[in-house]
Amino acid sequence: MIRFLLAAVLILLAALPAAAQKSADTLRIAWRDRIADLDPYYNNLHTGLMLTQQVWDGLIFRDPISFAYKPLLATAWRWVDATTLEFTLRPNVTFHNGDPFTAADVVYTVAAVRDPAAGVAVPGNLDWLAGATAIDAMTVQLKLARPFPAALEYIATVLPIYPQAYRSRVGHAGFSRAPVGSGPYRIAEIDGEWIVLERYGGYYDGGAKGPAAIGHLTIHQVADATAEIDELLQGAADWIWQFNPELYDPIAREAAVTALRQPSMRVALLTLNAAARPGVDNPLADLRVRQAVMAAINRQAFVRQFTLNPAKILDAPCYPSQFGCDQKAALHYDYDPVKARALLLAAGRGDGFDIDIVSTGVAPSWGSAIQDDLGAVGIRTRLIDLPPAAALARVERGAAGLFLSAYGSNAINDVAAILPFYFGNGPDDLAGDAVVAAEIGEGGSSVDPAARQGAYTDAIHRISEQAYVLPLSTMVTLYGVSRSLRFTAFADDIPRFFWAKWK
Repeated sequence: MIRFLLAAVLILLAALPAAAQKSADTLRIAWRDRIADLDPYYNNLHTGLMLTQQVWDGLIFRDPISFAYKPLLATAWRWVDATTLEFTLRPNVTFHNGDPFTAADVVYTVAAVRDPAAGVAVPGNLDWLAGATAIDAMTVQLKLARPFPAALEYIATVLPIYPQAYRSRVGHAGFSRAPVGSGPYRIAEIDGEWIVLERYGGYYDGGAKGPAAIGHLTIHQVADATAEIDELLQGAADWIWQFNPELYDPIAREAAVTALRQPSMRVALLTLNAAARPGVDNPLADLRVRQAVMAAINRQAFVRQFTLNPAKILDAPCYPSQFGCDQKAALHYDYDPVKARALLLAAGRGDGFDIDIVSTGVAPSWGSAIQDDLGAVGIRTRLIDLPPAAALARVERGAAGLFLSAYGSNAINDVAAILPFYFGNGPDDLAGDAVVAAEIGEGGSSVDPAARQGAYTDAIHRISEQAYVLPLSTMVTLYGVSRSLRFTAFADDIPRFFWAKWK
């Protein structure tokens, strides 16, 4: 049915005016995952991170190609000691409401988001921060709660700066209704499912982002994937992403729109509930059963069928470019259903067993393929596909036998953003291995890069040796864009709309 509908729409597409929005200098964006709260610290959606990059600036910018840190609101920075970072701030910067930017705004931001009563959406992104002190109006020091070598990565990605005078006056509720930042775009209008941005004319020179090239952005937060693809194909949107891979080739052949694919920092993982609980028959508490699961799943088929080239099969549960992601430290599990059956027989599970797969963030076809592979060796599964919050709730109460998920590390290029989530002895850790958690903790706190790498290597080796997770593959992000738009996609899945231009 999808192919028939697509063909009908594509026939009509050729007649649509391709340059209409170019002349209006308005880039029309459609995405799913509506942002309920526009305050950047009060949503945990990737679309929220995408919006933040357009509207707010942080102290530094991470180049999406080289991953080097570059000046933004700060022009220079240095480590004073293992728990103190000092920043020299950029003069003559104003927020969108005209307020001047100073060290007081940084101090206020850190205090506001570290307040236990604040209720920020992802406190784990900030728990390494202890506070901030203004040395003078243009110099500020961030104090870390512990040695945290990944601090600059987090500062560049998830620490946008609030305007103190405005936000302290209107509070969180008022700020969410009328947000103010210091980025290349300002929020001009919020109307239900629509967000309208306009280029900020007072944006400063010399920063790594630079002034926005296109005058206006309209963001339509659509209900579902069908609405998103319809908007692109009917000429109502110039940019969409994460559409059905089956539509890639037909879109790529069209005259008015094109399709892009970009290797992504997101990784697909199947984690196994290995915890032994008194009075509970958990087959996965047996290493041989976990190894059988690993051998039963055909990861090569995943890459061929679901991810599109250039996705890569992983052995370590992290993205290869992330600091600490030692793929060679992990064992490689070959697809071998005969071995899987033998392992189940040796574990006394020759007749198989029943188990749930909780899935989130991946297409249903992924879960179905895993069901088929496991069923072929006698493991009977029930697939439960849920939104992220509901899926994590099941994981956290121990009600997930297998957890199929995709994780993008908030675009942070360090395993400190992924390994603690899955294996750091937190609520989403299905392994509960104290040795692994300690190794991850050591890697996250050591200021010696070699010691950090060694600790993470040890953790990754033990995770794979104990078969706590089957890393499936890296993922590929698909984009549909107007052919009149010059847009570059990056591995961190953050679109820099301020760099987009009309051809």
